[in-house]
Amino acid sequence: MNGQFQIAIHILTLLDHAPGELLSSEYIAGSININPALVRKEIRNLRSHGLINSKEGKTGGYSLALPSQKIHFSDVYKAVNHHPALGQAKNMPNPQCPVGRQINQHLNAMANEVDAAIINKLSTITLADFSQKFK
Repeated sequence: MNGQFQIAIHILTLLDHAPGELLSSEYIAGSININPALVRKEIRNLRSHGLINSKEGKTGGYSLALPSQKIHFSDVYKAVNHHPALGQAKNMPNPQCPVGRQINQHLNAMANEVDAAIINKLSTITLADFSQKFK
C-alpha cells in the first residue's frame, strides 16, 4: 500500500475527536503534515464510500458520516485498497514452463487469502476502539 490507509485513518481519527465540529482540509493536512490537496483527494474517496460528510462554503468542512462505533477499519481498507496486499507481477511468465504457466494462479489465490485475512482482522477494529488510544 502507498500510505492511503494510514492517511484515511488519521483523517477519520481527527474527525472523531472533533464531534459537532467541521474540520477544514488545511487543518487536517497540518496534523498529517501533507499537502491539503492530498487530503481533499482522500476525503473525496472516503465521502464516496459514505464515511465522511462535507459542507461547502466559508463555514464548511468535514465530519464523520457515521458514529465511530459503526466505522470498521475493514471499511476503510476496502475504500482505499486498490491493489492486492502482496502486489502483482507486471510480467507474464513463460507459458511453456511448468512453473511459469501456473505461478500466477497460485500467487493470486494466496494473495486473495492474505487480503481476506487482513479484512477479517480489520473488521474487528472500529474507529471508536482506535480513537480511544488518543484520549
